[in-house]
Amino acid sequence: MLLVILAVVAPISYLGWRQTVPGVRASLAVPRFLGHTPAFTLTLEASRGSIARAEVRIVQGGKPVTVVKQEAPLGPRAELPVKFETAALGLREGAATVEVWARDDFWRPFRGADRPIASTPVTIDLTPPKLEILAATRYVAPGGVQVVAFRVGDAQRTDVTVGARAFPSFVYGPPDKGARVALIGLPYDFAAGTPIAITARDEAGNVTTRGVPGELKPRAFPRDTIKLSEAFLQTKVPELLPQRPTSQPLLDGFLVINREQRKQAEATKREIGARTAATPLWEGPFTQPRNTKVFSNFAETRTYVYEGREVDRQVHYGYDLASTKHSPVPAANAGVVAFAGPLTIYGNAVILDHGLGLQTLYAHLSSIEVKVGDTVTKGQELGRTGASGLAIGDHLHFEVLVSGVSVTPLEWWDAKWIRDRVNRPLKEAGLPEIAGVGAVSEDEPARPARAVSRRRAR
Repeated sequence: MLLVILAVVAPISYLGWRQTVPGVRASLAVPRFLGHTPAFTLTLEASRGSIARAEVRIVQGGKPVTVVKQEAPLGPRAELPVKFETAALGLREGAATVEVWARDDFWRPFRGADRPIASTPVTIDLTPPKLEILAATRYVAPGGVQVVAFRVGDAQRTDVTVGARAFPSFVYGPPDKGARVALIGLPYDFAAGTPIAITARDEAGNVTTRGVPGELKPRAFPRDTIKLSEAFLQTKVPELLPQRPTSQPLLDGFLVINREQRKQAEATKREIGARTAATPLWEGPFTQPRNTKVFSNFAETRTYVYEGREVDRQVHYGYDLASTKHSPVPAANAGVVAFAGPLTIYGNAVILDHGLGLQTLYAHLSSIEVKVGDTVTKGQELGRTGASGLAIGDHLHFEVLVSGVSVTPLEWWDAKWIRDRVNRPLKEAGLPEIAGVGAVSEDEPARPARAVSRRRAR
């Protein structure tokens, strides 16, 4: 009797187990909006056996359209890339559903009709985001700054670019204007024809690009020769490269400092430049410290000579300001301390953030009187001048940076330049002007700032 019961129950239990084994499971990461060329990945996994068939359909208006279909065995687990052209499939803007159909090759006593194992509602969006440039600085130059105000709608991401370099934009002005503003720093070696553009991308991947208008004015930069002395190398190389092997020539150590540590400093400046206030913190023109003279210029190409031969060539990104020894270093404008401490070739340095990506750097200090996070006012003492870092003689190295890109300081010392190049486009866009620089002048190009050229005092 027991054998009879086992002979009946065992097959029924076995068949029941097979019938209850789950089918194929699907994991589908589909974006909420599908544009012209959607792309995503479908992950399938069979509980038993292999995946025998898989299909992805888009259903719109009750009509299914197959976008991916696999009939061959795919193994127990498979990842299927899904990519298609929306227009080619006859799909239109509006609501739709992504369905996944799949079955395994595991035998079951009864296999019902196929049905979707996963479905996700989506919206097909084929309209690129609206992008309108409201105003921009009309005249630009290498080493200068361009201000652009624009309005963008329904964009997930907006990029303001100069070639491959990106600059942030910030919500600006009354909310009902829906405007954004960006400060664009043109590098000293900016070449004519390099595209300056705004690109808006929505969640569906639709893209709109607009070129930023502006007339490029050429600008020449000075050159100088620096003769390296043995005394200078003996002083600075051990200070800035303490890990140098004693067997390494001093000149080799200097080249590591002048090249690699300079690159590290530039990377740090870009990193700090990415952390900026979303509103302008400054007012009016920036100020040059009193009783200082510019004796080394912005974007000056320096040729380094040792024992009568050229050993290196680098670009100097700021102004060197000479004054008396250990002079007070005032903040050029109001801001927040973004960096305070040693910065490779710059020695002891302070970087102030003035908002919208605009920052100033004060280097070679003998002492620092502020710390990161401090709010400072225009003229407040940041520290004292010195000769720390790769400097000979006591002086202040001063830079103006826009999102980590060094630009000429002379323009920011000029109230007329700020009125014409910063406030004018803001006014034309119907946005608030930066306070403290007076009314915008008549419709004429600002005269290009002239670099100061003086021989080194050291």
